[in-house]
Amino acid sequence: MTERREVVVTGLGAVTPSGLDAASTWDAVVNGRSAVTRLDAPEFVGLPVRIGGLVRGFDPAVGIEPRLARRLDPVQHWALVAADEALAHAGVAADPALLPWDAERFGVVVATGSGPVDAMQAATRTLDARGPRAVPGTLSMHGAPDAAAALISQRRGARGSSHAVCATCASGAVGIGEAMRRIRHGYADAVLVVGMEDCLGPVNLASNANLRALATGFEDAPTTASRPFDRGRTGFVMAQGAAATLLEAADAARARDAAPLARVIGFGASSDAHHATAPHPEGRGAARAITDCLADAGVDTAEVAHVNAHGTGTPLGDAAEIAAFERALGPDARRIPVTATKSSTGHLLGASGVVEALIAIETMRTGLVPPTINLDDPAFEGWDIVAGTARAADVPTVLSTSFGFGGHNGALLFARADGKETA
Repeated sequence: MTERREVVVTGLGAVTPSGLDAASTWDAVVNGRSAVTRLDAPEFVGLPVRIGGLVRGFDPAVGIEPRLARRLDPVQHWALVAADEALAHAGVAADPALLPWDAERFGVVVATGSGPVDAMQAATRTLDARGPRAVPGTLSMHGAPDAAAALISQRRGARGSSHAVCATCASGAVGIGEAMRRIRHGYADAVLVVGMEDCLGPVNLASNANLRALATGFEDAPTTASRPFDRGRTGFVMAQGAAATLLEAADAARARDAAPLARVIGFGASSDAHHATAPHPEGRGAARAITDCLADAGVDTAEVAHVNAHGTGTPLGDAAEIAAFERALGPDARRIPVTATKSSTGHLLGASGVVEALIAIETMRTGLVPPTINLDDPAFEGWDIVAGTARAADVPTVLSTSFGFGGHNGALLFARADGKETA
C-alpha cells in the first residue's frame, strides 16, 4: 500500500458577516460578537422572518476586474476574493505563471449547498418581465454551482481537477475531506477549497420559514437569535458569505518553505437515510461520521481536545448532535470543551464547514476556544459547552462537525501544525 502523504493547511481567506477577511472574522468570533442583524431592505417586507447574517461593506471592485465582476453573482464575488486571500496568505503569487506546484497537480473544489441562486432567480424575473431575449447569455456560464470553481481555476492557472461539492450544510466539510484525500493519495499536490453560500433572499427565507427551521421572535433583538444548545432556541439564523482553505501536501509545502497553519488528519462522512429535513434522533449517522473521522486519523477519543460543533440552534438538530457526541465519543464526550460558533456568525449553510475549519485552525494557533454566545439557559446539563467568553486552553486537536438536510454528515479532525503543546 502506498504511504499516505501528510496534508497541511497553508492559507486561509474569508468574506463573512463577521468580517471581510479571515483575521476580522476570527476576531469577531473569538470575542463573541454577533453578526446577525435585522433585514430591513424592501425585498424582506412581509416575510415571517426578517433577521440574518449579511455581508456588509464588500466592494467587488477591490480584487475583481470590473468586466468580470459585472457578470457574476455576489456569492461568486465573495468566493473569488476569499480564494485570493487564502492563496496570498500561503505566499502564492497572483501570476499563474509563478505557481509553486505543477499546474496539473493543483485543483479547486467549491463547496456549496445551492450555488448562485440569486442569478437564477433574477434571470427568471427577467424572463417573465421582458421575454427570452433579455435573459443574459452569461447565465449558462456563470449560473451553475461549479462555475466559481471553473473561474478560480482559470484565474489562478489550476489545471488539476476542479469541481463543486454539494451536500447541503455538510458541503464545506465534505469538500475539505475530499480535497485532503486527493492529496493524501497522490492525485494532487495542492487543492484550494472554497465554501460559498447566499440563500439570504426572500425566496429561500420564506421556504425555510415555512419549514419552521428558522429562529423566530427576535426581530427586535437579532443578535440574540442564534442560540445553540440553549433551552430558548427556536431555529437557525440564515447567513451568507464565503471562506477558503488552501490544502497542500506537507512535502510540497516544505519544498517552497511555506509555514503550515495546521494539519488535516481525519475525515468521515455518512448519510442518515432517515428523513428529508430531520436528523436521526439518536444521532446515528452523525456519530458514524465522527467515528470514521477518528479512525481515519488513527486517534482515539481521548486525543480529541475540542469540538467545534455544527450547533445550529434547531431543537431537533442540537439534541441529535449531543446524542451523536455521546455515541461516538463515549466516556470522553462530556469532558471535551464544545463550542458552537454559528451563535456568532449565523449559519452559512454549505459554506459553514470551511468557515468553521478556519475557526478551528485559529483556535489551535491561538490557544483560545471561542465562546458559544446566547447560551443563557443550557438545555444539556453536564456538558462542557464554552459559553459567554473565550477560554484559554491547550488545543492540539479540533473535531469539526457539519450536518445537513437530507441526512448529510461530515466530520473533520485538525491537528496543530507542529504537533507540540501550546505555549
